[in-house]
Amino acid sequence: MVLVSDTVPITEDAVASAVDSALVAITTAASVAELKAARARHTGDGSMLARMNAGLRDLPNDQKAAAGKLVGQARGRVNQAVATRETELVELEETARLADEAVDVTALPTRRRVGARHPLALLQESMLDLFVGMGWEVSEGPELEHEWFNFDALNFDADHPARAMQDTFFVDPVDDHLLLRTHTSPVQIRTLLSKQLPVYNVATGRVFRTDELDATHTPVFTQIEGIAIDKGLTMANLRGTLEHLARSMFGADAQIRLRPNYFPFTEPSAEMDVWQPNAKGGARWVEWGGCGMVNPNVLRAAGIDPDEYQGFAFGMGIERTLQFRNDLNDMRDMVEGDVRFSEQFGMVV
Repeated sequence: MVLVSDTVPITEDAVASAVDSALVAITTAASVAELKAARARHTGDGSMLARMNAGLRDLPNDQKAAAGKLVGQARGRVNQAVATRETELVELEETARLADEAVDVTALPTRRRVGARHPLALLQESMLDLFVGMGWEVSEGPELEHEWFNFDALNFDADHPARAMQDTFFVDPVDDHLLLRTHTSPVQIRTLLSKQLPVYNVATGRVFRTDELDATHTPVFTQIEGIAIDKGLTMANLRGTLEHLARSMFGADAQIRLRPNYFPFTEPSAEMDVWQPNAKGGARWVEWGGCGMVNPNVLRAAGIDPDEYQGFAFGMGIERTLQFRNDLNDMRDMVEGDVRFSEQFGMVV
């Protein structure tokens, strides 16, 4: 017998006993979770084989090779058994899950299933209804937009980063200056060019940016933007409008704050945060959208005299609003098309 310590001997019998015990636990594991527990118990740092392996360093040099081979082969058998059993259990669990989720598409339905509209559509309508109730008009515009409406008329410089192909989807041939709109602001320009002043208008729709799909971003999302052009409008009018919107979306105790920022199409500009007193995990400020007084250059592009008329504009993502309002952790749930996601909201958001 070669003793590593008083409690962990390295002998053929001791090693075989540890292997047999491990193999019994591995082969009797009925799930991947049970197998994980068995692997930790028999191959983890506190296991018999691991302790034997650690004790090899204390052996005399002439005994290390034989003992190392004995322990190494034993650990290899156990690890191979774990891998084999894991493959079997994964296949069994996948088969069972597929069986549970199987649907006989040829069978007659036993009842009519009640569907649900997508919560984004419901929230979008709710926000539009709020502005219609205030006397605003609703406008729509094309998703395939000309660069002039999307950038030039909104005071974006020719070298602005947003115009780059790594940020914007341009349509071939690029010389035609067509792109998938990056915001719904072009609708505001089209409205100013076609409507008589004063204008109180809100627009919503899909916009496109070259973002990767992750928990907080999606390359296609829905925006809502508002613009008001009239005589004598100030930041106070903007703040009052946004506070009314915030309280309608997040509750009577919701508040907003405006932080100075820069946007080409507004001056002064602000980033808008909303205070959520009932947010999951505790009350907090969250960034909601951008806003500001319409830049005089934008008014001039629409043929409006900035000395006579002033205006304010704002915009935010509807997905972001839904995420904050309903404590959703992953924005990908909104676009994957799983009907179970919509059903949890019923018919009202």
